[in-house]
Amino acid sequence: MTDVRIPVGVATGVGSWPGTDPREAAEIVVGELPALPHLVELPARGIGADMIGRAAALLVDMPLDASTTGYRLTQRIGMVTRTARDLLARDVDALEEAWELAGRRGTEQPVKVQTVGPLTLASQVELSGGHRVLTDRGALRDLTESLAEGVAEHVAEAARRLGSPIVVQLDEPALNAVLAGSLPGVSILQAPRALPEPEALALLQSAIERIGAPVLVHCCAADVPWGLLRRSGAAMVGFDVSTLRTEDLDGVGELLDADVDLALGLVPATAPERTPDWRELAEPATRLLDRLGFARTLLSSRVVVTPSCGLAGASPEWSRSALRAASDVTRAFADGVDPAEMP
Repeated sequence: MTDVRIPVGVATGVGSWPGTDPREAAEIVVGELPALPHLVELPARGIGADMIGRAAALLVDMPLDASTTGYRLTQRIGMVTRTARDLLARDVDALEEAWELAGRRGTEQPVKVQTVGPLTLASQVELSGGHRVLTDRGALRDLTESLAEGVAEHVAEAARRLGSPIVVQLDEPALNAVLAGSLPGVSILQAPRALPEPEALALLQSAIERIGAPVLVHCCAADVPWGLLRRSGAAMVGFDVSTLRTEDLDGVGELLDADVDLALGLVPATAPERTPDWRELAEPATRLLDRLGFARTLLSSRVVVTPSCGLAGASPEWSRSALRAASDVTRAFADGVDPAEMP
């Protein structure tokens, strides 16, 4: 592990972005997120560009292809893997160009890259027979190792190209479904069994250790397995604050107690009927820390502000507005401004 850290007290994006133009997206992200820009995903480009398809560009010696129901492991590199690699290369080219134009190359300014996490990937990718990788413990282990190796190579390449340190986000939206055994199978009698938490933890730990860069694990679904993420080796855990329940509070507090920082999803991922101001967006965060019994100063020293999830489903106008709103909230936190005391 390097001495690179994920910045706190800043805003960043979760990952996906609307549209199909990587250069336009890179210019916006670099401009709107000066403290922690990220390499966006553009799923509107189709197969190989979505969260699962992008993994095809990262997996080492485990090609993916398309099936009638999604993505499937295959023996040979085919169209899907070639397309995914080409799209990822274009995205890195675009970010490098925007980074260079912004005068950031060679600085100590971190950049975030995203990938689907190993457990969610295994829950969505099929074996040759149509069953999910999750149903085969050997294949699950191999997929985890392949992904981690590919992400480590991606981190090294991005660091070289950008001349800047890289931090990693692992997206695990299906984590709770994997642990609960609630994923459908090819038949009612062949649904994947629940993956025991110790096995899931060991896989996530091994991936994070192999990546060798600071990792933020993001889960925007409800029922986040707080204890597993706390022990995973992640430097930061991200989640949608609007999904929190009373029973989640202890888990969030234990993350902070364990020196795991938080990426709080405070900004809606799609345009609301009425655009909230920064006070409304900040209030759930201040209320959360109050309920946990932590000082509000942690909002600038232990927290990153993000949209609640990826922005692929938003309009281009709202996507830019969402990043600006996240930055506005972080500035208020840095200034120690209390939303409740504002007129």
